[in-house]
Amino acid sequence: MRVDVLTLFPEAFEGGPLAVSIIKRAREDGLLDLQVHNIRDHATDRHRSVDDTPFGGGQGMVMRVDVLDRALQHVQGQDGSPGLVVYLSPQGELLADSLVRELATNERVILVCGRYEGVDQRFVDHCVDREVSIGDYIVTGGELPAMVLIDAVARHIPGALGDEVSPEEESFADGLLEHPQYTRPAEYNGWAVPEILLSGHHAKIEMWKQEQRLQRTRERRPDLLEGGSPQE
Repeated sequence: MRVDVLTLFPEAFEGGPLAVSIIKRAREDGLLDLQVHNIRDHATDRHRSVDDTPFGGGQGMVMRVDVLDRALQHVQGQDGSPGLVVYLSPQGELLADSLVRELATNERVILVCGRYEGVDQRFVDHCVDREVSIGDYIVTGGELPAMVLIDAVARHIPGALGDEVSPEEESFADGLLEHPQYTRPAEYNGWAVPEILLSGHHAKIEMWKQEQRLQRTRERRPDLLEGGSPQE
């Protein structure tokens, strides 16, 4: 899978969470091809301007449609595939597990990171396929949301986790939160691991896990059950 990132701050993607652990291995193994591009390289004036004041007045600056379009066309021309163009925006659809899985089915995704007061709406209307938000709050730019999206999607690339079952056992995989996890020591400071997990009775352990998932979801995210309770 190839992921291209259009950003004003390519240095934000050097090192950091995309250069360690699972994502690092996926990149080294050729499962994830991450390419980062500087939008400012496609400005045409000597100041390399990428934004301007909004028509109609208002605070802040807006990223220019012409610069963004040139940057996008340049990147799309590199791989012979236009890819799925995603703009990271607080006004987009929420990055839920179902959307993560859908995005992971694409061979190429192009992420556009906004800054300032956002981007010219004409770019969104004519160049963007999906607007995606990571939550109902504002962050400084699209770089952090892009990293969250890349990490979440990369976990669903076949072979990225080294265990094809793992994504199906995590929270949200079937609409439920994940069950509690325990490891050694079996008792510490008077805090004991549930006896069922030490019993070796696999069928009962699976039943316990499912019960815990349902209980956690009811207590912490009842909204996940509103569309109909998963099989108990």
